[in-house]
Amino acid sequence: MTRRLLGLLPALLLQAAVAVAAQPVPVAVVVNPFNGDRAGPETDGDARAMLEGGLAGAVATAGGRIVRTDEVALTADDERQYGRWNRFGLASGHLADLAARNAADGFLNVGLYNNCSSLMGMLGGLRHATAEPRRIGLVWIDAHGDYNTPETTLSGMLGGMPVAVAAGDALTRMRCQAKLDEPIRKTDIVMVGVRDTDPLERARIDADGITELSVADVRALGRAFEEAMDRLSATTDAIYVHVDLDVLDPSVIPGHPLTAPDGPTGEELGAAIAAMFRYPKTVALGLASYPHRDDPDGVTLRAVHELVRGAVRGMAARDG
Repeated sequence: MTRRLLGLLPALLLQAAVAVAAQPVPVAVVVNPFNGDRAGPETDGDARAMLEGGLAGAVATAGGRIVRTDEVALTADDERQYGRWNRFGLASGHLADLAARNAADGFLNVGLYNNCSSLMGMLGGLRHATAEPRRIGLVWIDAHGDYNTPETTLSGMLGGMPVAVAAGDALTRMRCQAKLDEPIRKTDIVMVGVRDTDPLERARIDADGITELSVADVRALGRAFEEAMDRLSATTDAIYVHVDLDVLDPSVIPGHPLTAPDGPTGEELGAAIAAMFRYPKTVALGLASYPHRDDPDGVTLRAVHELVRGAVRGMAARDG
């Protein structure tokens, strides 16, 4: 009996390894309905619409499973606070707490946001997901740099500033409210698909030497792409991939008012995200700016699903 069991041991170990490999990628979703806008409603349903539009099924088809879903909310004490940017900072702190818990549990963080200002909360959470604060790399995928400051902005929109805020160039209190107590390093930022910038914003990007990958680099997934990801993997503890959906080609997101020509399709960007998530340090994906009221045919929602599937596919394909 003992010899028979010993003879079966290699096969049993192989079966166990296959079973482990076949386990779904655990995904934790954080929805932030707050937008930080000083005019109009404080919250919106764009982020929630991405979750409720069949995301769980899309994740499952890629080999993942949503194991936890949370929505950011203000506490009773927070509700007594006033000032849109102040309240958004408080909401960002709660987002950071949720993201930190998800990361500590080993889940793939997927953040769904009304706009890109939620970047800071996710970065803060990833930084403090371990006992020692971590150095976080940022892959910023957007038609716009969002690298303005209050001094350079032409629109005055908070949504045009979050990368500059995260890098320590403005709105220090809001950044710290989001628990990003130390700015990310500018050498740890890679901008992807940025092709519509304000003049002063472009000057800041160039002066700070921010690494940029073009839409052509996204499609090629060649040497420039690999060098950027290899460098982030070598210098940071964790990598966050953030997507403003306006980076997509206008044909894929016809309801968005701020698109730019010649963007990637959902399939092209999904393939690039899959390649990013094959790197073990890539741990979180954020999606922002889904115009759910102007997507009656679901063309943009299908792209959203493709991007999330890319992240799950990439994690599932990692060696070891």
